[in-house]
Amino acid sequence: MHAPTQLLSASRQNLWRLTLIRILVLAAQAGSVGFAYLSDLLPLPWLPLSITLGFSALLCAFTGLRLKGPWPVTEQEYAVQLACDLIIHSVLLFYAGGSTNPFVSYYLVPLTIAAATLPWLYSMALSGLALSGYTALLIWYHPLDLHGIEHEATLISLHLFGMWLNFALSAAFITFFVVKMAGALRRQDQLQAERREEGMRDQQLLAVATQAAGAAHELGTPLATMSVLIKELRQEHQNPLLQEDLAVLQEQVQLCKQSLQQLVRAAEADRRQAVHEQTAREWLESVLRRWHLMRPEASYRFQVLGLGTSPRLMPPTDLTQALLNLLNNAADACPDNLDITLNWDAQWTRLSIRDHGAGVPLAIAEQLGRPFFTTKGKGFGLGLFLSQASVTRAGGTVKLYNHEEGGTLTELRLPRAFGAGFGPI
Repeated sequence: MHAPTQLLSASRQNLWRLTLIRILVLAAQAGSVGFAYLSDLLPLPWLPLSITLGFSALLCAFTGLRLKGPWPVTEQEYAVQLACDLIIHSVLLFYAGGSTNPFVSYYLVPLTIAAATLPWLYSMALSGLALSGYTALLIWYHPLDLHGIEHEATLISLHLFGMWLNFALSAAFITFFVVKMAGALRRQDQLQAERREEGMRDQQLLAVATQAAGAAHELGTPLATMSVLIKELRQEHQNPLLQEDLAVLQEQVQLCKQSLQQLVRAAEADRRQAVHEQTAREWLESVLRRWHLMRPEASYRFQVLGLGTSPRLMPPTDLTQALLNLLNNAADACPDNLDITLNWDAQWTRLSIRDHGAGVPLAIAEQLGRPFFTTKGKGFGLGLFLSQASVTRAGGTVKLYNHEEGGTLTELRLPRAFGAGFGPI
């Protein structure tokens, strides 16, 4: 099953969060300036401050409209947005006391965001911009007129309160928003890694499918020849023991021919989307009957543990082949007394196959399911790989465990809900 596609890219989500931070900071700045103006606490250059705050509000509105468009958010655009925040902050500090303003350390918030979300080159450029602004404010700024404040203690209290408020806002923004931004980038990286892995698996499947199509085309003629020769041998030799062996051989050749014909029918059915709906029990019983013709030496016990009505599903042909591969793997490990169970709940349909073989060696457990890796002396190492690919495509999982009482437990889990080739309950 493919990983869920994110509705928004990480950069777009982070720009939304940056805009929200900008709106919250703008509200705090406007509230502070408004309070100072109404209380006549500090004489400030109200017109330049109002113009700067208005420009910040326009930037918020422009970014909001831009994010409604289909254009992707690039790293360059995100860096420019952070640079605008640094410039706006510098201008506001210039008209409000420069480096003596307790909010001067807010420079660290945009820099923290840049360090968490952008490549180091952009972070270095923004750090240089912030350092330049801070340095300039040490020399050039509009000094505050503090003559109207009678008590020095009041001035100190205002400065300390401003430092506390700046720390509280910065800590809140860094703790909440920056963590969210970094998490969005990690999720996007994980999604890209999963897509790369799926792409590699699809390429491997395509290579195997191409080889299988060629092999199926080439096997038709020798199977037909073998079938004719077996018929002639049965007519020429009347030995009962030989007749029994030839009958088994003819049955196996016919089964191979039917498998090749089913490949063609399956491809045609997939093209026409002609998939038969049936219950999970009916599907499993039909697969077991077909498998037992292929492996007559195997013995098994089939149990249905689920309560209520068996879930209905529409299994594609490759899913049936996946189950046959898993059954063959179990029979190869130990063909005697396989335990096969069917169970279900409100969310999943579960099939388990337990053999009594040697189990899965821990040293190679992680390599199981890779193409062309096999623990048997024969085979191509494709059965489990193709089975996992088919089940994953249907939205399910395949897992192998070492059973506590010996042997291997293979669990195939399929979704009960509608989708991925499955019908409703």
